[in-house]
Amino acid sequence: MIILIKDGIFIEEHLTVDRISLLPDASASNVTIPVVATSIANGVALAQPGSEAFLEVPEAQRLVQHNVLAELPGSADGQVVMAGAHLDSFLAGPGISDNGSGSAALLETAVQMAGMQPRNSVRFAWWAAEEAGVVGSTAYVDSLTEAELGEIALYLNFDMIASPNPATFFYVGENSERAGVGESPMGSAAIEKVFESYYASLNLPFEGTDMGRGSDFLPFKEAGVPVGALFTGAEEIMTKAQAALFGGQAGEPYDHCYHLPCDTIDNIDMEILDANTDAIAYAVYHYAMQEE
Repeated sequence: MIILIKDGIFIEEHLTVDRISLLPDASASNVTIPVVATSIANGVALAQPGSEAFLEVPEAQRLVQHNVLAELPGSADGQVVMAGAHLDSFLAGPGISDNGSGSAALLETAVQMAGMQPRNSVRFAWWAAEEAGVVGSTAYVDSLTEAELGEIALYLNFDMIASPNPATFFYVGENSERAGVGESPMGSAAIEKVFESYYASLNLPFEGTDMGRGSDFLPFKEAGVPVGALFTGAEEIMTKAQAALFGGQAGEPYDHCYHLPCDTIDNIDMEILDANTDAIAYAVYHYAMQEE
């Protein structure tokens, strides 16, 4: 809980801390203390002159979580297509948009492909502890040998694909907006084109966005694996141009319940969930059958 004081005057408002976590490997970072992050709005409020924040942190606990992986064997040796979504939710809410939407779409894709014989093996992953700093996917990538990592042709990530005020974003591998974490491995831009061609064929709108640091594609990207992703927006504000393109509400967040208790089943746009689930199935199947 944070209590806000402005210029020495108590404001009867309680601000929610969005994340309190210990870095999974403090030895690999200059940060050796617990890390606290909050929303942009809370940060702006706390940045006012004279403001103070009081943080109450519960006693730290070490918890064990598990990734869930399933593989559909392919006929070709040494070629693996990976697709993943994080299975955990933020502690403050049920997590139906973030990330029940991506987890459910990936599960449906796996169910529909179960009786197929792909050329390339398809490895589905539901990651643990993404909300604690992409812990589950990082642990998985770190556990791979060089040969095992080399078998992974690409990784597709699906985190928040049915936001209630949605835009359809494809992550831009080449960091063309210069707002992400640098260019992605060779092949990432081609993944974006697969999604673009699918949406264009159905006359559905889409927009490119640079990759940030917020989801499970990051450890794959840093390991040199081509990556791609779908995303419908979180706490950021939809612009007027995006509202005209996607039919949403300008000046409102893509997901007003992001990391909040109201992220329930009522916080889902079922139409965009259906469209994006089809797109996920298309992309996974496309790469499952690719010869290159």
